[in-house]
Amino acid sequence: MTHLSFRGPVRTAAALACLALALGAQAQGSRSGGSMIPYTTSSYIGLNVGSSDYHAGCAPGLSCDDTETAAKIFVGGMFNDVVGLELGYVHLGEVDRNGGVVRAHGVNISLVGQLPMSSPLLLTGRVGTIYGRTKNESVNPAYAGTGTAWKPAWGVGVGYRFNPQWAVVLDWDQYRFDFPTGSDRVDSLTLGVRASF
Repeated sequence: MTHLSFRGPVRTAAALACLALALGAQAQGSRSGGSMIPYTTSSYIGLNVGSSDYHAGCAPGLSCDDTETAAKIFVGGMFNDVVGLELGYVHLGEVDRNGGVVRAHGVNISLVGQLPMSSPLLLTGRVGTIYGRTKNESVNPAYAGTGTAWKPAWGVGVGYRFNPQWAVVLDWDQYRFDFPTGSDRVDSLTLGVRASF
């Protein structure tokens, strides 16, 4: 059985990070306070890595793992000091489940609320949607298949700004996905860095 390697999504995230950095530098060079997202200012990008927790259905008599490595990359901009918009890509790894492999990943868009930039403490809340894709390989046909759908997503985070440009962040997110057994969630807890322009 051929398994999807996690190296592909990591390479994709790295390429997106390089692209975001280049766009951020271009925006910063073209005008002060520029942003990569239209109608926003105070642009930022981030890259987090951590663990995921799958809650999709488990077939009786088959083993089901729940946790795997997760990664997300995101870019955002602020409408004002406390409200902004964030775009991101998340890959929640693949777990051995139901006699096969389950994978989930997607692109999400969220409204973000945070403490004003004057505070070194970074508290954030996100609510939005994810265009997610799942693939389930299972010996039980009832648990096998793919799913693609827009579903809700939300999360919270805490971080610390070392200076106006760099912060370390710890995020907890919950994403809904369309699995063969119905809509279910995958949670993630990730740690990373955020760079502001």
